[in-house]
Amino acid sequence: MNLAVASDHGGFPLKARVIEELRKMGHQAADLGTDSTEAVDYPDYARAVAQAILEGRAERAVLICGSGAGASVAANKFRGIRAATCHDSYSARQSVEDDDVNVLCLGARVIGPELAADLVRDYVNARFSGAERHRRRLAEIAAFEANFGK
Repeated sequence: MNLAVASDHGGFPLKARVIEELRKMGHQAADLGTDSTEAVDYPDYARAVAQAILEGRAERAVLICGSGAGASVAANKFRGIRAATCHDSYSARQSVEDDDVNVLCLGARVIGPELAADLVRDYVNARFSGAERHRRRLAEIAAFEANFGK
């Protein structure tokens, strides 16, 4: 699987571990920045992963900031992006199975590197169930995007 990985300065220390885990699993992991702990704006990196997915350069992404919340809010502003902040294995897996999440957001100041690796494995190994109720709910969300714009 081709994945995009990006972080702001708060997520930078965790980004290398995430990329390492993805590559260890045999996936392609494109590092979209940032490259240091110098302060940057997380919306810029949310845009980078959203564009990678929407342009077909990545199937999914991992986006990291301090809490995971800001990155998720920003990523969800892009039509077709479904981002979720996950700090437990159930949510990382279920968000894909039920909600077809394509951006996993992690909080580097909330979780450690080994839990992050576990969550990345759960997220990448999960598949959308395609159950009718989940397709129906995703169609409702797509209608929000179409009717209210982004």
